[in-house]
Amino acid sequence: MIKGQTNGGLIAIAVIGLAVMFGAPHVLQLFTIINLTTAIGLALLGLSLGLVWGYGGILCLGQTAFFGLGAYAYAVTAQNFGETTGAVVVAMAVGAAVAAALGYFMFYGRISDVYLGVITLTVTLIIFNLLRRTSGPEYKIGKALLGGFNGTTAPPLQIPWDARMTLFPQQLFYVSMGALLLCYFGCVWLTRCHFGRVCIAIRENETRAELLGYDARLYKLGLFSVGGGVAAIGGVLVANGIGRVTPDLFNLTYAAQAIIWVIVGGRGTLLGPVLGAFGVFWLTSWLGTQSYFNSNMVLGLVLILFVLLLPRGVVPAVTELAARWGRRKVGRRERMRARRRGRRRAIQPAE
Repeated sequence: MIKGQTNGGLIAIAVIGLAVMFGAPHVLQLFTIINLTTAIGLALLGLSLGLVWGYGGILCLGQTAFFGLGAYAYAVTAQNFGETTGAVVVAMAVGAAVAAALGYFMFYGRISDVYLGVITLTVTLIIFNLLRRTSGPEYKIGKALLGGFNGTTAPPLQIPWDARMTLFPQQLFYVSMGALLLCYFGCVWLTRCHFGRVCIAIRENETRAELLGYDARLYKLGLFSVGGGVAAIGGVLVANGIGRVTPDLFNLTYAAQAIIWVIVGGRGTLLGPVLGAFGVFWLTSWLGTQSYFNSNMVLGLVLILFVLLLPRGVVPAVTELAARWGRRKVGRRERMRARRRGRRRAIQPAE
């Protein structure tokens, strides 16, 4: 069962997010800000998977397909038209449209959950291998060469409707954090509205939801499409953080890490996958600076430990611990009040 966050918790997240958004560029080094921009893009990928898997019950092993297609759509469109604001819109539309097309055949074809995960992963690997074979000059879309395994250049974001002014890394960080907060609270609103509640009901018992008159396929398709659009935005931010898009955006590393982010952070939450993405990104960055441990081995060990010790993830475990502490505090307060009332009755003179 998924427990929604309280309004107080959402306000706290908004305050912390805005504090990081406006404070980080003033206290962190430029290199750290650039890395954080990339991490924010990955966090949006985790958020998209947390939405479709945690609230729709759709285990998409190939969420990176929409993530990578969004990055490529942005780079190709920006190179051809010399303007990035429209390229961002095109990237979102491509991610959502591809998710809708793929989801239509899977959901209306009544594909089971296991095969759905395999199909999405297979599609991702097919795109990965196709793009690696586009190294010749004949492989281009308009003026943009796809570049094969070397990829293609991702033009930096510009100030909307002014192609002469590009964003500096600090400004790009503001935009990235703003996009993350908007997408997060947009997903929160989506899961709390009628559409989201129906999706949760379908996840819990699809047959019962259909007997109540809801078309489970249509609701799954809608949620899957939104997840594709959110993942595409993450691809745009990663493309800007790195400055280039390559077929590696579709590889198994990102696909596996997205699953780890959701499991570690907490499936059934939206905050969990975001925190999981930041945590794993920091861990892999630190592991890259030393030669004693293999990063893949450490990530596998982290996944095993969390599955065994915290199967619900960090955020649900912390939330449950805080709720238990709050109940104990309330109970202790009630017992103290009862003792005071008992003492007052004992010292009252008998009539």
